[in-house]
Amino acid sequence: QVQLVESGGGLVQAGGSLRLSCTASGLSFSSYTMAWFRQAPGKEREFVGCIDWRGSDTYYADSVKGRWTISRDGAKNTVYLQMDTLKPDDTNVYYCAARPRALPFTTSVGGYTDWGQGTQVTVSS
Repeated sequence: QVQLVESGGGLVQAGGSLRLSCTASGLSFSSYTMAWFRQAPGKEREFVGCIDWRGSDTYYADSVKGRWTISRDGAKNTVYLQMDTLKPDDTNVYYCAARPRALPFTTSVGGYTDWGQGTQVTVSS
């Protein structure tokens, strides 16, 4: 079965950086658009960014554009989220998600077929 496993979360001070990883198994990695979402307690899950199956096209939420970068390594079946200039408002659980590449980019939670279990990121002020 499909498994997406996130790692790299933790506690960091405002202005610092973290890199999250999401390793996929049970799917043909190159056949999927990969995305990152985040969710705070009591709030809806929100789109952070996504990357196409080739790694050549990315799309970001306005809240993270210019601060964060998504990349992927096909040899490792892994997608990354490099988070720089972190802010306390970035404190969330971060999830990776997969969507078949034949479908257009979407920021909708419902548009993704597979999800990881999440990793906590806490940014202290």
